[in-house]
Amino acid sequence: MIEVTAYCSCQKCCGWQRNWLGQPIFSSGRNKGKRKLIGQTASGHQARRGTLAADTEYYAFGTRLFIPGYGYGVVHDRGGAIIGPQRLDLFMHSHAAATKWGRQWVEAIVLGESVAQAGADSPRTATGNQ
Repeated sequence: MIEVTAYCSCQKCCGWQRNWLGQPIFSSGRNKGKRKLIGQTASGHQARRGTLAADTEYYAFGTRLFIPGYGYGVVHDRGGAIIGPQRLDLFMHSHAAATKWGRQWVEAIVLGESVAQAGADSPRTATGNQ
């Protein structure tokens, strides 16, 4: 089982704030105070339905997964609270939808790994079981 939480691009979910010019900036972390592009993932993609955030030590950018109750997704983002192979965040278009999903434990299935990540061709659960 894997813990899956939802997020959207709002200030509350992503921890950004506005500077005195009204521009979005990072509110914490190594980029604190730097300009934040709203909706842009750590891999440089635009966040949309199907965007997943994961610990890239375990799931490289481009890894495809199936999340029961959500559908298919691809890892394009990461976050400071996403540590280990049993944590994922999935992108929602609204804060209401993210709140409705909340926190769920599901049996996610890894469908394919990115070219940068060696692995088996057969699907496996996100806990690493075949």
